[in-house]
Amino acid sequence: MLGNHDDVEVFIGVDVGKGEHHAVALDRAGKKLLDRALPNDEARIREILVELEHHGRLLVVVDQPATIGALPVAVAQAAGAVVGYLPGLAMRRIADLHPGESKTDARDAFIIADAARTMPHTLRSVQLSDVQLAELSMLCGFDDDLAKQATATSNRIRGLLTQIHPALERVLGPRLDHPAVLDLLRTWPTPEALRHAGRRRITNRLTKLAPRMGARLADDIIEALSRQTVTVVGTNAATIVLPQLAAMLAGLHESRLTVYAQVEALVEAHPLHQVLMSLPAVGIRTAARILTEVAGKDFPTAGHLASYAGLTPVTWRSGTSVRADRASRKGNKVLKRTLYLSAFAALKDPLSRAYYDRKRAEGKHHNQALIALARRRCDTLYAMLRDGTVYQAQTPTAA
Repeated sequence: MLGNHDDVEVFIGVDVGKGEHHAVALDRAGKKLLDRALPNDEARIREILVELEHHGRLLVVVDQPATIGALPVAVAQAAGAVVGYLPGLAMRRIADLHPGESKTDARDAFIIADAARTMPHTLRSVQLSDVQLAELSMLCGFDDDLAKQATATSNRIRGLLTQIHPALERVLGPRLDHPAVLDLLRTWPTPEALRHAGRRRITNRLTKLAPRMGARLADDIIEALSRQTVTVVGTNAATIVLPQLAAMLAGLHESRLTVYAQVEALVEAHPLHQVLMSLPAVGIRTAARILTEVAGKDFPTAGHLASYAGLTPVTWRSGTSVRADRASRKGNKVLKRTLYLSAFAALKDPLSRAYYDRKRAEGKHHNQALIALARRRCDTLYAMLRDGTVYQAQTPTAA
């Protein structure tokens, strides 16, 4: 919620778009001062702000404070205006209170401006200190894209290996994340090339990047090559395709390491770094995602945070015939996936494992038990962030 709402005289709602925004300005009495399309251009945005400044202090509210809404936010902050944003869920609920069913930029901008004027509790502030989180969000999004590309490239390599030599795929496929295997595929991409290289040269090549498993992996490769004597159609084309794919996958892994170093630096510089990293199964990438999705947002209770993350159960009741509870399909999907994967990794923690086993003993399936564990960890995370304290494991007596 914005703390200086009473000082504002002009409420500007901006429905942001890729090439053009739409702005509506209302005074405190609800009179419309402005209603026009607004190009995504700094000079034009400044022109609008200067035009409205003589009416009093400005409050600029957008529906997306980052990505395509970043420029209006930056210009408004530089001009000294109060800046806030209206969350999407609140926007949809408020829109239902306004007459009409049309969906236009002008209508959405008016709804944002009117909500800023009459319902300040629905707004969230945008601080200048959010620059660090904006950088972290961009890097995390890029890392997610790189991870998807790496998975697709890895699957493509495994598919080609399965097509030309299934036994060789069973040896190399699970190890494609290792640079020694990718280097081997770039050097000798086909079964025939590997046979021609021989055990000694394969071993020497592998041990340069994998000293401990090089000799053992070379033996497995030679043994796999002996299982197939025929040449499958398409093997010659694989001579061209596999080295390219292996080089692409190696490049993607290298890019992820570069991004990871930047993400790690930003996370370690954040005040909540020690708090987040103290929770079991929370690493740099998990902490980064928690910061980008949670930091700066206000959650009155742990239940509100769990609902935002989509970890609260949804109850279905219809008389006596339908009685069921299922996982919510709403909420922040990025945060939900982060907490779910973190809960899965936390099964190595004794206390988390004991809670998971207890839920399984109650008859819950694996996914249900993991979601329950994720919800429990979400409540713990809320308390840690609220109090600014590090995680302390319960003693057996306290547990």
